[in-house]
Amino acid sequence: MKKMILLLLVVVAAAQLKAQTGKTQNVIVITLDGFRWQELYRGADSALINSKFTEDKKDMTKKYWAATAEERRKLLLPFIWSVVAQNGQLYGDRDLGNHDEVANPYHFSYPGYNEIFTGFPDVRMNTNEPITNPNQNVLEFLNKQKGFENKVAVFSSWERFPQILNVNRSGLLVNSGFMDFTAADANGRLKYLNELQHKAPSYLSDSTRIDFMTYEFGKEYLKQYKPRVMYIAFDETDDMAHEGNYEFYLDRTRQEDGYINELWQYLQSDPQYKNKTTLIITCDHGRGDVPLEKWRDHGADVLHSEQTWFAVLGPDTQASGIIKTPTTTYHKQLAQTIANLLGFDFKANAGHEVGDAIGSVTGNK
Repeated sequence: MKKMILLLLVVVAAAQLKAQTGKTQNVIVITLDGFRWQELYRGADSALINSKFTEDKKDMTKKYWAATAEERRKLLLPFIWSVVAQNGQLYGDRDLGNHDEVANPYHFSYPGYNEIFTGFPDVRMNTNEPITNPNQNVLEFLNKQKGFENKVAVFSSWERFPQILNVNRSGLLVNSGFMDFTAADANGRLKYLNELQHKAPSYLSDSTRIDFMTYEFGKEYLKQYKPRVMYIAFDETDDMAHEGNYEFYLDRTRQEDGYINELWQYLQSDPQYKNKTTLIITCDHGRGDVPLEKWRDHGADVLHSEQTWFAVLGPDTQASGIIKTPTTTYHKQLAQTIANLLGFDFKANAGHEVGDAIGSVTGNK
């Protein structure tokens, strides 16, 4: 019995040592709200291009259509299908038998983001209303760790993240919706963005910021303050889908891929981040696919809207490309995965259920 206990302690110590000696020193998380795995892996959908959901069918065909799924997805997401596919990992290609899903039964935004960052599908988080999340999240946990204090930041288009991440308790820097960035030492660019976001045309709700402004805030904050952990939450893919505008859905997708590319190029040019940063890209829920009209929708009553995806690029993640193994990952595993990449154990300190880390991402099999 003593030998078994000793062996277990050795295994645990070895796992902790491996986590502590990983190359990842920074993590950037980016979400594309409600973006489907179907477009990620298959590219533009011809049925939707040629439907009532696309006004300029000729233009969309010219921009996004090609004979094969491999060609189409490169047209739509050139960064993901060049840099990430060649140097990282992509999960959730159901055409190849690999599944990625949300574990929560609701399949919409607040429960989805709660699951990603707290590590479990809390049934109390079953609304998009501004209720305060009682659960500790991994960003809050990391912000308390030595070397990470005040080095965690969130910029989101959707205005709900102060409640999702419980800023009153967590103390996280969360800039959402049309919030101004009010730090006294903010550079001139950040101050100008405060002014610009209130003047820029808005085609979303009165409280949801356009993704261009969210990206510019996040990028400029990254340059000035050099956070160790950053989360940028885009929203327009979901909004355009709900509007039934497939043309704008595709255009916003390619635009956000471009933002991610630009951000990654900057990270690779900065000594703090180059070869020391893991990028995680994912979504909060899937969407319907049958019948065709259900692509606009998601929720517990929408078939297949639990189906999701995620992609990882970083120094501790083997360049495996599309994961083809017949396994299922869940978004409740991402919180512990993020913590493990930085050498921490969120699961042991969260105070609630947390899904296991994904070993193929962290380098721990």
